[in-house]
Amino acid sequence: MAVSVKDVARTAGVSVGTVSNVLNRPAKVAPATVERVHAAISALGFVRNDAARQLRAGRSRTIGLVVLDSANPFFAEVARGAEERAAEHGVIVLFGSSGQDAARENTYLDLFREQRVNGVLLTPIALDDTRAAILETAGVPVVLLDAEADGDLPSVAVDDVEGGYLAVQHLLQQGRRRILFAGGPASVRQVADRLEGAKRALAEVPGATLEVASTDELTVLAGRLVGEQLAHRDAIDRPDGVFCANDLVAVGVLQGAGILGSLRVPEDLALIGYDDIAFAQSTVVPLSSIRQPAREIGAAAVDALFAALEDPDAAPQRIRFRPELVVRASTGG
Repeated sequence: MAVSVKDVARTAGVSVGTVSNVLNRPAKVAPATVERVHAAISALGFVRNDAARQLRAGRSRTIGLVVLDSANPFFAEVARGAEERAAEHGVIVLFGSSGQDAARENTYLDLFREQRVNGVLLTPIALDDTRAAILETAGVPVVLLDAEADGDLPSVAVDDVEGGYLAVQHLLQQGRRRILFAGGPASVRQVADRLEGAKRALAEVPGATLEVASTDELTVLAGRLVGEQLAHRDAIDRPDGVFCANDLVAVGVLQGAGILGSLRVPEDLALIGYDDIAFAQSTVVPLSSIRQPAREIGAAAVDALFAALEDPDAAPQRIRFRPELVVRASTGG
């Protein structure tokens, strides 16, 4: 039979209300009484019914986090930063990966609403204000993570337009003039912004050209297919610089073009990725990349969420980090 709060109160010689205060508001109870109650809890093996507590309080000790792809090390670092900061607030993170699938994203959002989480950190597939509005109507604040919106939602992101600009500017400074952008789908806001930045850099150099190889996913396999296609193209028709929407795609291009194919990186093909995941510096040819402060992004998103909880009427926080160019051997650095 499960041990109840009444059992704990009887063993400790206190009221049920005192046990409740020890569990939820220990500052209101004398230290000696707190110690006696905890001794009874330990002796009886009592485990609090947190689900019931959530129903009474209307809120849990959790926050939700939904990212595009849990297989991407960038999002693993974001999650780590969020978990570390959430722990400082005494809450835990419920983690979900949409896999760039809208139906799965909606399933997670519905689940988090049902679980009465304190709030949701969301890297959306597309910026759908309707979904966020449903959550906020239910009293669940939303902070956009690695994304920005034009509405009233708090957000923590990196300036991806600037990041795309830095990447292609670097390729151009290395003397590359036929640039290919690899990544997709274009409906992902980060991809679209990075491509926009690339176009801005190209516009500054007369004669430079931009080709787009759209992919269905931001994965190593998708990049490998692009790399293999490049390796089969004639040199006169082939780009001499490639900017990938993330490092996973760039690793795939390196495999397809330079390992499985016949192209030399960077001699034939200068290659730069985005995110600067830990593996980027350990590839066969160390990968140049645009660095995002992943762990700091996760922590800042939790801070923005709790700021919204503490003052719902305050202006939403819009935190934007600046990207950083990291030059390695894949671009001749």
